[in-house]
Amino acid sequence: MSTPLLQLQGLGVRYGSVQALSGIDLTVHQGELVTLLGSNGAGKSTTLRAISALVPASAGQILWRGAALAGVPAHRLLKLGIGHCPEGRRVLSRQSVAENLVLGAYLRRDRPGIAADLERCYGLFPRLAERRGQLAGALSGGEQQMLAIARALMGRPALLMLDEPSLGLAPKLVGEVMAALAQLHREGLTLLLVEQNAQAALEIANRGYVLEAGQLTLEGPARELLANPSLRAAYLGAG
Repeated sequence: MSTPLLQLQGLGVRYGSVQALSGIDLTVHQGELVTLLGSNGAGKSTTLRAISALVPASAGQILWRGAALAGVPAHRLLKLGIGHCPEGRRVLSRQSVAENLVLGAYLRRDRPGIAADLERCYGLFPRLAERRGQLAGALSGGEQQMLAIARALMGRPALLMLDEPSLGLAPKLVGEVMAALAQLHREGLTLLLVEQNAQAALEIANRGYVLEAGQLTLEGPARELLANPSLRAAYLGAG
């Protein structure tokens, strides 16, 4: 098999005396949609933050295209192709939708490509096209989440990591966001998706990992995880 796009080997993270992650082994291959599941406090967000160099690893290593990322600062990771859409949307509320999107391409200088990607984002999320001149702070929660995803796409990442994109959204909007992620995956984008909504995530993923108290307890093809009795009981409300 080819070298993974992203690989975590024995990753550990500590917050002072607290061991947040321990011995995490995870791989994401080019073109995959991989989901990381778990309850609140399991370490899902910490995993993404460690990959993005927002928190330091205390053990193990993170490999990108087979090369260790140790010492690479957060601001250089986007240049390498690693995009991160964090939990909480974090849009610039006093800037318009269009301005937020253009800021997502701040490292780029290819104006025709930026213009083409703007239209791509508007096609993916038609609501943003309708509100392109509106202040981001006036958008609904679901629209802000769409904007956060689209802004991350404007950096043209090779890997897009998303942290709880369905959090706090109405069921209809959850469906719209997941459909957009599935479309991006069909178009060839590699995604690492952190989600509490296990059903929605596994329905669009290739593979999944389950994280509990900072350790991986289960992994496998998404279809197998959907049928796993223990996972269904813990995360899908089924016996």
